[in-house]
Amino acid sequence: MTTEAIFAPSPENSRAFRDALGRFATGVTVVTIFTDEGPMGITANSFAAVSLDPPLVLWSPARSSSRFDRFAGAGHFAIHVLGAEQSDLCARFTRGGVGFEDLEIGYTAEGVPLLPGALARFECKRHAIHEGGDHAIVVGLVERAALREGEPLLFAQGQFGRFSPGL
Repeated sequence: MTTEAIFAPSPENSRAFRDALGRFATGVTVVTIFTDEGPMGITANSFAAVSLDPPLVLWSPARSSSRFDRFAGAGHFAIHVLGAEQSDLCARFTRGGVGFEDLEIGYTAEGVPLLPGALARFECKRHAIHEGGDHAIVVGLVERAALREGEPLLFAQGQFGRFSPGL
């Protein structure tokens, strides 16, 4: 029998709380915006569907990010759901990644950069922004979406992996 650790989340046990959150597998996305400095992207696993009617999705940028103000303030953004074979694209937009360097991209009519080959893409207009502790909750009204066949890139327990259907 496996024992469980029961605790009240606090600053003293933040690692245990992160580990508990890590038990929930999430998809991996890259959120892109256009700024005065050019195109900008950030890898995020805090993505969720909110509503079908109207079509709303959310993501949550960390306040500790040096790019927080630009992402939280963006009027338009695109969320790219990555396929299992796109871990290299994911790494481009993590801290210290090369970003858009040597990457062929497109743009929306609003100027938002679009990454090639995403498993799904949601082109959004900011609908609302809410307080979320050390993150903000950015809700986007989906103006256009795209999808292709494929397997999602997943993140769980600090690692990237694949989905094994049929379990």
